[in-house]
Amino acid sequence: MADLSICKYSILDLAPIRDDSDAATALKNSLALAQHAEKLGFTRFWVAEHHNMDGIASSATAVLIGYLAANTQTIRVGSGGVMLPNHSPLVVAEQFGTLATLYPNRIDLGLGRAPGSDQYTARALRRNHLETAEEFPEDVSMIQALLGDPQPDQRIKAVPGQGTHVPLWLLGSSLFSAQLAAAKGLPYAFASHFAPRFMMDAIRLYRENFKPSAVLDKPYVMLGVPLIAADTDAQADYLATSLYQRILNLMQGKSIKSQPPTQNMPALNPHEQASLNSFLGMAAIGGPEKIKQRLKDIVQQTQADELIFTGDLYEVEDRLRNFEIVAEIFKQ
Repeated sequence: MADLSICKYSILDLAPIRDDSDAATALKNSLALAQHAEKLGFTRFWVAEHHNMDGIASSATAVLIGYLAANTQTIRVGSGGVMLPNHSPLVVAEQFGTLATLYPNRIDLGLGRAPGSDQYTARALRRNHLETAEEFPEDVSMIQALLGDPQPDQRIKAVPGQGTHVPLWLLGSSLFSAQLAAAKGLPYAFASHFAPRFMMDAIRLYRENFKPSAVLDKPYVMLGVPLIAADTDAQADYLATSLYQRILNLMQGKSIKSQPPTQNMPALNPHEQASLNSFLGMAAIGGPEKIKQRLKDIVQQTQADELIFTGDLYEVEDRLRNFEIVAEIFKQ
């Protein structure tokens, strides 16, 4: 049986916007959750970059990280992730170098290869340059160089940034980033919170091909887990309907603002049910005992070093309780 005490636990937040609220409230709620997570002993609090989505307020990821870090004391804060195709590597290095200078030893830089948006939004973000998959490894290497120690005759420097050695993570939902993380000796975070299909293949590929580096001597795997925990199984099943509605609306191109839980979920056709099941293949939904067993099964199956939880609940109080329950489980 897996021992959860040797596994770290963290939070990935999207600063969700409710159907009856606004982005300002969502950002304040994100801070309240980060402060709560710090008190509960979570390792890190990450926010994710998404654009042109009416229910997500974390688009300006580096700015939000600064807000969170300024109003917490010890918890690591970072990106899960910055979608590198949308940005100049130099600007990313300067932004996170500035954050690391202001908040030393607390900033993480998770990098993703997907644009996190549709093609029209991607063009609006980078105007005249759409990065291809082939450029991603080169851009990662450039960021590593810009955040590392200065080299003789180095013409371009990130100021602030140079010499900060901000920890880099590679994120992915396929095998590409697993291979790159292994080759570079970097920690790897798999997006199993929404795309678990290739999880075991990616973990195996990463571990089998891992090359020790100056920053990591052995593989380190983080896995995303959708978490809906409540005091009873029945309450968790009810609260999870907000998550189901959000996923279905995303698939149907509708507003993804958070909806209140409901006792009357509409009947799903086979395609919708299959898509929902696929999306939530790694989900942990239930009361404390059910959650505990589910997490033990996940860690036993994957030997993950860290689990990073999403918590898509409508009410702030339910979100806070969600993470209290999982923190209590890890401390047992």
